[in-house]
Amino acid sequence: MFMFATIFLAVIFMVITITKFKQHPFLVLIITAVLVGIANGIPVKDIISTVKSGFGNILASIGIVILAGTMIGTILEKTGAALTMANSILKFVGKKNSVLTMGITGYVTGIPVFCDSGFVILNPIARTLASRSNVSLAVMATALSGGLYATHCLVPPTPGPIVMAGTLGADLGLTILVGLAISIPVALIAILYAVKVASKIDIPANPENTIEELLEKYGNLPSALHSFSPILLPIGLIALQSIANFPSAPFGDGMIKTILGFLGEPMVALILGVFVAMTLIPSSEKENSLKWLSEGVTNSASILAITGAGGSFGAILQKLPIADTLSGSILDLGVGVLLPFIIAALLKTAMGSSTVAMITTSAMIAPMVVALGFGSDLGRTLVLMAIGAGSMTVSHANDSYFWVVSQFSDMDTKAAYKCQTGVTAVMGFSTIIMVAILAMIFV
Repeated sequence: MFMFATIFLAVIFMVITITKFKQHPFLVLIITAVLVGIANGIPVKDIISTVKSGFGNILASIGIVILAGTMIGTILEKTGAALTMANSILKFVGKKNSVLTMGITGYVTGIPVFCDSGFVILNPIARTLASRSNVSLAVMATALSGGLYATHCLVPPTPGPIVMAGTLGADLGLTILVGLAISIPVALIAILYAVKVASKIDIPANPENTIEELLEKYGNLPSALHSFSPILLPIGLIALQSIANFPSAPFGDGMIKTILGFLGEPMVALILGVFVAMTLIPSSEKENSLKWLSEGVTNSASILAITGAGGSFGAILQKLPIADTLSGSILDLGVGVLLPFIIAALLKTAMGSSTVAMITTSAMIAPMVVALGFGSDLGRTLVLMAIGAGSMTVSHANDSYFWVVSQFSDMDTKAAYKCQTGVTAVMGFSTIIMVAILAMIFV
């Protein structure tokens, strides 16, 4: 009980210190990580090494993706390519449907692409669409985040659901079908939340240049296909890697799979995207290429620092025996499909990582699936969906995705709690309600 009390107090401390006393999240997260470690009796030597490794591990995972993504975003904005993309989308869907389109784009992208990477890749479109549609950036960011998150937690081939399917013995094809059926209404709920709740937070899109200024400067803007290519290339390569890794091995196990595995690594795919983006730079601005790329690196510094510090805090929490404590106090409640949801939600809220919550909970629940009455193919799939729902609930300060969304969208921490934490809570509870209804009818 003491352990959970310290985690709860740590979250309250972070919220108050960052929002009320305006302290930088990087310092607050690092200090909180150390204090939680000390309060729970972790040796000081281990605390320091865990903070450092947690910081390094998260940056090893998404640091290069963030750097490359900000470089691409800077070039897309400077060259007017982001405006071309936004105008192309608006011509097709209309201004009234721009938020829905952003959410759907996130939803589709989130199937092959990790949500952190997807948000970084699509952020330039979200920002420019917000400007061209006269919508708060908070609305576009929340719709994009929710769309990405729905498939990230529920639909293979995202790593978490793939691992859960293997651990729980769930049929992969059935998991994909049920995951799509549940995640579509959940994504729509997230978009509705963005329109109704996030719209109350006014965050200007702040595009660097107007379309008139860019036309005056360059004479014309890049074509639509050329503008979309730095984003479509990484998404396509990552998608092909995901398909190549399917258990059925559609590309075989030879050289093609190896090549797609290499090119589809988010780090490699995004760096290739940077080089494609550089072809957008007009010849008159070639001398500014280094300056623009350097600006992208500078813009990513704060994001990297905060994301790394969030990784440190999450690493300290993962050192605590949270899963073991939960297994002793919750496993005998007899609440059916709600049990995996509760465990996953507690692990997600406490430790920050959706993927860790999915993998840990599925390992805990796997030996009990038959005893819980979910031994059929559909039953195992619904247990997987319940864990996915819990792993959404909720994204807050110890989650790297929380900081990626807030920092790329100019949200202060208070706004991020309302938008990102709020939408993930609504999505998680909406998902488990649907899963529970399906379980009552079919299992």
